[in-house]
Amino acid sequence: MANMKPSVVLVYILTIFFNTGNATRSRSFSKFPAILVFGDSTVDSGNNNEIDTLFKANFRPYGRLYPGHTPTGRFSDGRLITDFLASILKIKNAVPPFLKPDLSDHEIATGVSFASSGSGYDNATNDVFQVISFPKQIDMFRDYTARLRRVVGEQKAKKIIGAALVVISTGTNDISTLRMDRNDTGYQDFLLNKVQFFTKQLYDLGCRSMIVAGLPPIGCLPIQMTTKQQPPSRRRCLHNQNLYSVSYNQKLASMLPLVQAKLSGSKIAYADIYEPLMDMIHHPQKYGFEETNKGCCGTGFVEMGPLCNPTTPTCRHPSRYLFWDAVHPGQSTYQYLTKYVEKKVLPKFL
Repeated sequence: MANMKPSVVLVYILTIFFNTGNATRSRSFSKFPAILVFGDSTVDSGNNNEIDTLFKANFRPYGRLYPGHTPTGRFSDGRLITDFLASILKIKNAVPPFLKPDLSDHEIATGVSFASSGSGYDNATNDVFQVISFPKQIDMFRDYTARLRRVVGEQKAKKIIGAALVVISTGTNDISTLRMDRNDTGYQDFLLNKVQFFTKQLYDLGCRSMIVAGLPPIGCLPIQMTTKQQPPSRRRCLHNQNLYSVSYNQKLASMLPLVQAKLSGSKIAYADIYEPLMDMIHHPQKYGFEETNKGCCGTGFVEMGPLCNPTTPTCRHPSRYLFWDAVHPGQSTYQYLTKYVEKKVLPKFL
């Protein structure tokens, strides 16, 4: 070392520094052995394929950008935010649905999604759309736990569930109705009570690390603007509906620390989806978007699910559209949201 030139020594030191930093980051982001997902179409990777409902996306053009250009049941042109999260956390590249017919033992050990497109916290929502309710998703989690014990044994199963990252993303289907126009804040409190109840259930079943997503700017969803019969040339986000989302999110963000305090050893973090989406809408050029008030599929005003099908034309460049269909963000949007969660939410667990 004494005969080494100063420049060589500097390179040597920097190499050690960056390698050490990368190793630390890798260990930190490998903290979670599995990812467990509950919610609606924002995180359903294909469970609705296996039930009798119109809320399906297992046909083209869905999955246009997914590996192999395969429609999987994800309401997206590609991967979902939970898929990207699983990749960042070095768990796996995609989160399979629990109802996948050929679900492998390895997939069980590293986590699955129990989410169902069209579902919500409110059982009335699930009854209308004939999808998998949140209580049923928790029942599925109990079935998952039983299989996990058979795969890895009782003690390891307990460790996996206790160390897994739980993601909960739902609520939009519950309130994307006239409730917002009536400023029905009492319904917000009803939903928040459901959040407390379900997080407590998951805690009692062994879960300790949970991310609970807030509401998006519902008034900016293309389908919501269409319902107000806005002319294509003057489509604008619905201010009152966005205010409702903001009000709910503020209550949720304030409530979760109180829930965490009651559940010893838990970490329950709020994930703000509203602000990053609004930044994309107000500053699309920062993200490479050219269209933010309609989807890529069809006219972009009403098409989703069965209306977005193999006969429906799509835009040439989905990555330039914030929305894939009239309700759901595209893969590019989910990538940006994931980066936001990685920066703002994941450090709370590390």
